[in-house]
Amino acid sequence: MVEKNLFYGSLMDMLDSNDPLVVLADTLDWSKYENEFAKLYSKNGRPAKPIRLMVGLLLLKQLENLSDENVVLQWKRNPYFQYFCGYSDFQTALPCHSTDLVYFRNRIGKDGFEYIFKTSIELHDDEAINEEQVIVDTTVQESNLTYPTDGKLAIKIINHLLKIAKKENIKLRRSFIKEIKGHRINLRFFKHPKKIKKAKGSMKRLRTIAKTLLRDIDRKFGDNLDLHNKYSEKFYLYMRVLLQEKTTKNKIYSLHETDAYAVNKGKDNKGYEYGTKASIVTTKQSGIIVGVSAHKDLEHDSKTLQAALKNTVSNIGSKTINEAICDRGYRGTKEVVIDNHTIGISIPGQQLKHDTPKQIQDKKEKFKRRAAIEPIIGHLKQDHRMERNYLKGFIGDQINLLLAATAFNLKKWMRLYFFTLFSQNFIFIIACIQAIQKLQQFFIKLLIVKIALKINW
Repeated sequence: MVEKNLFYGSLMDMLDSNDPLVVLADTLDWSKYENEFAKLYSKNGRPAKPIRLMVGLLLLKQLENLSDENVVLQWKRNPYFQYFCGYSDFQTALPCHSTDLVYFRNRIGKDGFEYIFKTSIELHDDEAINEEQVIVDTTVQESNLTYPTDGKLAIKIINHLLKIAKKENIKLRRSFIKEIKGHRINLRFFKHPKKIKKAKGSMKRLRTIAKTLLRDIDRKFGDNLDLHNKYSEKFYLYMRVLLQEKTTKNKIYSLHETDAYAVNKGKDNKGYEYGTKASIVTTKQSGIIVGVSAHKDLEHDSKTLQAALKNTVSNIGSKTINEAICDRGYRGTKEVVIDNHTIGISIPGQQLKHDTPKQIQDKKEKFKRRAAIEPIIGHLKQDHRMERNYLKGFIGDQINLLLAATAFNLKKWMRLYFFTLFSQNFIFIIACIQAIQKLQQFFIKLLIVKIALKINW
């Protein structure tokens, strides 16, 4: 329980009651989150942080595009953030440590964030959500990794092996530290025509060094089964990376993000993007995100429709959706059946001879509207932390995608409220101007009459 401050007034007395963040805080049903997540807590040990505080911090993080550390710091400085998280008096201390957000994400998991995303959809009007047509598209959610090269991976594996040897007090036959430094320099000139042969030789030698160190450490473990079991997964990963070649399928591009894969979306500025593919489903007219799905494996766009539309159906129901509008990347699928309900897939194609003028016009309008999902994806990436995902693993990809979609829906609701408030004020101002103009006309007429009486017309 937060103690009230005797020297400051209530936050509501200091804040603008028409601020969209204040109105959103009053509109959200926070008791739903508390009832849903309370069962995940135990009554033993130190009292937990309030559920509204943790959910509010995660929503503010995505709404304002902040890191875990920055959102905690900004909460201390911003009274609107504190009111949004349920505090009635201004607090001068940090609400929690930034790592508490990590623990809370792990606690509620993917199912918890799907519930939060569903409540963000319910915040909008039923007419805006229950549309018969939806728009579907995919994008790449890039992982937090550098541009992958074989040289980087080999050097990282060598460094990891040296750390393991130091931690377990293993005396290696040779550490190769001085030799590695020269090979690292040679790899810098890999694209130079005169030095590519030398760089390839260094690359081959680095792989050999990594394999030698791995075998040496594994041999020094001897009969200690605990050490073998402790590092078996790591050693299997390292050997898999060292043995992969250019034509190897399911290549590993990062030691800490093993689920990331290379996706070529045909962009001029990026040949490949390294991360996971994500599907976005929006309503056709209102542009509300009603379904998302992250895909663990690299699949053709037409194969991702089942998962994306299944998530949409679980959020808003299957009876309202009759058609999904996609681009030509989804060719190969004409319909998707979910819960015994068939959803047709519309893809731009050549004009048919038997099409009537009305059908031609409807198709043009439909596929022209399909492009509306592109700026939505841009806002998700630039404004709501989907440009680069800093959460680890595939579960991190799923959580970040759900949070970004939730933040977009909340931000859209805030914009609609601000527009409504502005419209009301604008109408009031126009009414005042019209009243003043009528008063001016009345006084002008009165003045004319008075002058006429003086002249005795």
